[in-house]
Amino acid sequence: MDFLSLAKKRYACRKYTAAKVEPEKLAYVLEAARVAPTGANRQPQRLIVVQSAEGLERLTRCTRDFGAPCAVIVCADTDEVWQRKYDGKKIADIDASIVTDHMMLAAASQGLDTLWICMFKPEAVREEFSLPDHLTPVNILLLGYGDGEAASPDRHAETRKPLEATVRYE
Repeated sequence: MDFLSLAKKRYACRKYTAAKVEPEKLAYVLEAARVAPTGANRQPQRLIVVQSAEGLERLTRCTRDFGAPCAVIVCADTDEVWQRKYDGKKIADIDASIVTDHMMLAAASQGLDTLWICMFKPEAVREEFSLPDHLTPVNILLLGYGDGEAASPDRHAETRKPLEATVRYE
């Protein structure tokens, strides 16, 4: 499948079956995270894979889990992140987003569905998963098999702005 077909196939899945994510598919998704580019190759991502019933229960105290059998909490190690010298911007959120995007698309290539979650209680995640101060939870990626009909890959013609609304040429 070419890249644009894969990108259009991916959708925000908000209901999952109970089927577990196979270890080899999870390993593939995590390998995509490992090879994702990060600022100055600092690799500040720290991933917490949540699959146990107890772990998923702790996750529900932080956010909605939509019944997903697996979640990856994407954190950034603020001691490792690259910082732009001109204005001091630390790019932890950018690095974590690149890593999450790689995992999301790798999951789609493996027939898995995902939901990228930013609506969570950071302090609850920190407490429930015993994060040290230098780890900042940035987002959560739910993984599993969607329960119900997937969104149409053709939906983008109606749900996305036209290219000329978002692109400017010099």
